[in-house]
Amino acid sequence: MNYKIMIVEDDINIAKLLSSHIEKYGYEANIVKDFDGIMEQFQKMQPHIVLLDVNLPKYDGYYWCRKIRQTSTCPIIFISARSGEMEQVMAIESGGDDYITKPFYYEVVMAKIRSQLRRCYGSYAAPTQERTIELAELTLYPERLEVHFKEEVIILAKKEAVLLEALIKKYPRVASREYLLEKLWDDQNFVEENTLNVNVTRLRKRLLEFDIEGAIETVRGAGYRMNITWGNV
Repeated sequence: MNYKIMIVEDDINIAKLLSSHIEKYGYEANIVKDFDGIMEQFQKMQPHIVLLDVNLPKYDGYYWCRKIRQTSTCPIIFISARSGEMEQVMAIESGGDDYITKPFYYEVVMAKIRSQLRRCYGSYAAPTQERTIELAELTLYPERLEVHFKEEVIILAKKEAVLLEALIKKYPRVASREYLLEKLWDDQNFVEENTLNVNVTRLRKRLLEFDIEGAIETVRGAGYRMNITWGNV
């Protein structure tokens, strides 16, 4: 398998040396050059591992780690000159899998890369089957943020996917507002009541792209309920 390693390091000399060393082992190394569009490059690249510096222009590595974790469980190894205990705690708390301090030995970096590859994709990886949530002909792939209907596919925002999954799982029961708010809440952001209304409106509009109307019913004083209204679509 041709594993892809994404290198997010603003010291171009270190990035090039890392890239050169990684490619000696037959892996594909990709150096990020635009630090304003790291997520766009991550989505396009779909790497198997990310090597992530902490000190970066504009936003630091902790920020980008949390952003990646909103859409991916890909292993993230921090590489940083910050050697303090709290920096390492913050890295792990942000979703990082390992932490290497500079200066480092390249063989140590390679050993940790191989360890993560074995754990996630190789001999140590647990057998996995992609999770799907289905209702009638509507199929949600939560990890891909995709919903399929007949031959069409829509890419959802993270909160839209979370909301749709929660509503389908509750079908045909009513999903209370408290239940849905709890699902939408994440570690970083407090979700206000109005946020739920906004996301429901957005999800209804997304379903209209399949010509599905009226599938999410507002149940006054209780919450929302999913109804199968697409029988004749």
